[in-house]
Amino acid sequence: MCRVCGGTVSEFFDFGNQPLSDAFPRPEEIRDEFFFRLAVGICEDCSMVQLVEEVPRDRMFHEDYPYHSSGSVGMRAHFEQTARELIETELTGPDPFIVEIGSNDGVMLGTVNQAGIRHLGVEPSGGVAKLARAGGVRVRNDFFEQSSATEIRAADGPADVIFAANTICHIPYLDSIFRGVDALLAPQGVFVFEDPYLGDIVELNTFDQIYDEHFYLFSVSSVRAAARRFGFELVDVRRLPVHGGEVRYTIAREGVRPVRPAVGELARQEHEQGLVEPSTFERFGTDVKRICGELVDLLRTVRAEGKRTVGYGATAKSATVTNYCGIGPDLIEAVYDTTPAKHGRLMPGSHIPVHSATEFREPYPDYAVLFAWNHAEEIMAKETGFRESGGRWIRYVPGVEIF
Repeated sequence: MCRVCGGTVSEFFDFGNQPLSDAFPRPEEIRDEFFFRLAVGICEDCSMVQLVEEVPRDRMFHEDYPYHSSGSVGMRAHFEQTARELIETELTGPDPFIVEIGSNDGVMLGTVNQAGIRHLGVEPSGGVAKLARAGGVRVRNDFFEQSSATEIRAADGPADVIFAANTICHIPYLDSIFRGVDALLAPQGVFVFEDPYLGDIVELNTFDQIYDEHFYLFSVSSVRAAARRFGFELVDVRRLPVHGGEVRYTIAREGVRPVRPAVGELARQEHEQGLVEPSTFERFGTDVKRICGELVDLLRTVRAEGKRTVGYGATAKSATVTNYCGIGPDLIEAVYDTTPAKHGRLMPGSHIPVHSATEFREPYPDYAVLFAWNHAEEIMAKETGFRESGGRWIRYVPGVEIF
């Protein structure tokens, strides 16, 4: 049953049993690893693409949640620019107030704080919330929902902007989110969020964007339908190049703001792309199986030649790839990552060792699978020595390629 409208969800792909994508176990913890069935479907009524099985939120977002939004130079620049745009366009009145849902380590609100604007981050993961506070950001360590939003309104007044990045798609209880937005948002305010875009996922075969934390895969059609259901209106959209393709959605109360032409234009493109047609998702599933087969064949060939292959980027999405494709330490000997909290641990499910990116060159491998493909430009600019030593990158989206 659809978590938004109650309609029938038609399952179109099953990735099998998968671990928590951001739970990197120590070797002694693998016996207690949590698995769930990762299957995805589309609502026949409102076209919302969603996971079939929900993972309890406290298993994913907790004190030791390892993802840091500021870990990438490119993402830091993106969020600084986003904050400046909101300051210049929406936070212009007397004593403006912005609330960020899933504020992580405070990378966006840090710029807001420096501008002297009232703000509040709502972040359920204690570790990253502490980092944000250390940087001067005001944070409530909590989940955003109707009850917490009502408490924030009582304490701080209405919000001119409610913002979220790579967060709303994580939250199955979208009804409580919208009721919370309704309780907290000022009459003329906007709810702005950006998340991975279904159109790009289908077009570019970025199937690894489907994992436990990404409960929803949004499109203009599904977001517009959800907004209307809760008394809101989708008034603007913007394509973003980050994380392999996202869309920033701007939502306001019905009739308060004009609907910009970009909404209708992107909806038209989705219709042409067939984003509500079963055949589109059948083709997507066929492509996933083909890519996984080609990737495993390549890794086996390289291994048979006596070459060393590693992974670069212990990303959440790489859990989908390694576990669905059956890739373990026999094919990829280690994964290198910049996040200290992941070092010395194992990749979820596949149990490939995770090492510091500083060890990548000791010595360089022959091949490196670019799991963090959404940061390819930044990574390759940093790891020029790998290429100069004769090393070659392996990419698997939109197709398997050595480059």
